[in-house]
Amino acid sequence: MKTSTKVLIAVISVILIGVIVAIVVYLSTRTQIKSYTELESDVLSGNVVKISIENDTAYVSFDGDNYEYCAYIRDNFLELLDNYNNAKREANLEDEIIIVVFNNRYAVSITDYIIPIIGFILLIVLAVFMFRMMSNSTKQTMDFGKTKTNEKVHTKVRFSDVAGAEEEKDELKEIVEFLKSPQKFTSVGARVPHGVLLVGPPGTGKTLFAKAVAGEANVPFFSKSGSDFVEMFVGVGASRVRDLFEQAKKNQPCIVFIDEIDAVGRQRGAGMGGGNDEREQTLNQLLVAMDGFESNEHIIVMAATNRSDVLDPALMRPGRFDRQIYVNLPDVRGREAIFKVHARNKPLASDVDFQTLARITSGFSGADIENLLNEAAILTARDGRTRITMEDMFEGIDKVIMGPQKKSRLVTPVDQRITAYHEAGHAIVARCIEACDPVQEVSIIPRGQAAGYTMYRPDNDNNHISQSKMLGTLAQAMGGRAAEELVIEDFTAGAVGDLQHATSLARKMVTEWGMSKKVGPVYYGGSQEVFLGRDYQTQHSYSETVATEIDREVKRLLDEAHDKAVKILTDNRKIMENMARVLLECETIYSEEVDMLMNGASPDEVKTELNERLSYKAAHRDDMEKAPVKRVTDSDVENTGKGSALSPVDIVPEPDGKDDIK
Repeated sequence: MKTSTKVLIAVISVILIGVIVAIVVYLSTRTQIKSYTELESDVLSGNVVKISIENDTAYVSFDGDNYEYCAYIRDNFLELLDNYNNAKREANLEDEIIIVVFNNRYAVSITDYIIPIIGFILLIVLAVFMFRMMSNSTKQTMDFGKTKTNEKVHTKVRFSDVAGAEEEKDELKEIVEFLKSPQKFTSVGARVPHGVLLVGPPGTGKTLFAKAVAGEANVPFFSKSGSDFVEMFVGVGASRVRDLFEQAKKNQPCIVFIDEIDAVGRQRGAGMGGGNDEREQTLNQLLVAMDGFESNEHIIVMAATNRSDVLDPALMRPGRFDRQIYVNLPDVRGREAIFKVHARNKPLASDVDFQTLARITSGFSGADIENLLNEAAILTARDGRTRITMEDMFEGIDKVIMGPQKKSRLVTPVDQRITAYHEAGHAIVARCIEACDPVQEVSIIPRGQAAGYTMYRPDNDNNHISQSKMLGTLAQAMGGRAAEELVIEDFTAGAVGDLQHATSLARKMVTEWGMSKKVGPVYYGGSQEVFLGRDYQTQHSYSETVATEIDREVKRLLDEAHDKAVKILTDNRKIMENMARVLLECETIYSEEVDMLMNGASPDEVKTELNERLSYKAAHRDDMEKAPVKRVTDSDVENTGKGSALSPVDIVPEPDGKDDIK
């Protein structure tokens, strides 16, 4: 409800209350009315002291409490009063009635008209107000099936604002060319895709791509969420789809973007209401609008989803979503470009290295990188500095992955000691197995739900992970539990996260990746999420005997990984003791300190080196505050990867089947 409407309602309410109060006061204070017969009886009985006559009304004052009454008189009333007074004079009595007659016999008091007029005006105002309210309510009811679309005529997003997806840009540039000059395609008999479906994990920039297409083509951009079409009232969703495309037809050429289309485009036949389900009616109308009897040649429908597997096949056929563009997680070069795009308006210190940041953020999406840079900027402002340093970037990475540090959490010395040995076990096992990722940081400061953590830095973005790397990862996950077993000769519940990760990984190795000799290269896995409409009454495709064999193989892999971790830590017991001691005193160590400890350095040497490095960083941070600000320009983004160490992709062979233990 608008503010002006609220003010109008308040003013009218105050006026009505005032009029009601005035009427009540008037009625309670006005003189009481008597009939003419009662008036005659009172006059003849001698109780009347004074009579004031105005027009046809007599105001009578009685003896005693001097109450006033009024009565409507007749023409012979004055004659009655004269006879009464004459009789009193003849009898020499002094109790004559005082008679006051106003000269304006036919005048009417203004108060007789004010209250009726005000009441009549208020009734008219109230009627008009109620009529307007009913009209607005009717209009809202009629507009219930209208779609509230977010229309942006001039979108400022361009392809230069989207980094790390060059192939996806090339696919979408054809759409831009058609919207700018459709005759170029129609002259050779080409038909532009009716729909473009952007598929990919969350945070990869699907919505940003749609805005960039509209911005590059400089056409109207209608955006809508898939959930906005679905309502509890049957037929509303289909009505909103019709209204959306009617608006688009008036603004051709244009782009209609539906975000999270899986909310309305799921496979039909999965709802509890069958063919009468509201979602299915909405989907049917969308199918007709995209490729039905009506021609929408200059309307391009773009949609985004991360669950393309649940979409209806009719929605995916040519003529509707002709083109599917997979927006994957960025590779190392794409991450470097994304870092530069989001760092364009941020003051950076001279030590910020985007290539290093791109390497250690494997698996990050564009949204994760943007959040990382924002966290680094917040840390800089919190410390009262004006330059974002590399150390801030590292802390931002840890914060995005694990959560903020909880230095205020009270940790007992016993828990600290267990955590120190636990994390040292992870780091040493990972450092000793060639196939494992390098160790980036080891800390016993709590983050999130973890009492401590060990961060790893992948060397590459290999999608094909070998069996030797998987076995090394299992041993690495078991390193913390193995360290507890060797040092405190007991097990704690702190390894539950490691066990969950290792068990899930081992089961995938057996059931999905064919990395078990006994089970063999057979796929026994299933979809990660059950879709009721398709997977209802689905049973496992293997027998109980095979299930038992799978469980045995999973346990065998975990037992072998545990034994390998115990062997490594037993052989490097002295290193584990030294690393735990350094962690207890310094709380956090980095790859340099891990390398020193693995090479046989003493705890004192490591602490001295760490303190000197931290002191140098603190002094260098002051120097960087005085140095010129490092700014990222558009040319830096365009030249990402050119002439750098990231351009040539070196193919490094994986280790052989046997892990090399240093």
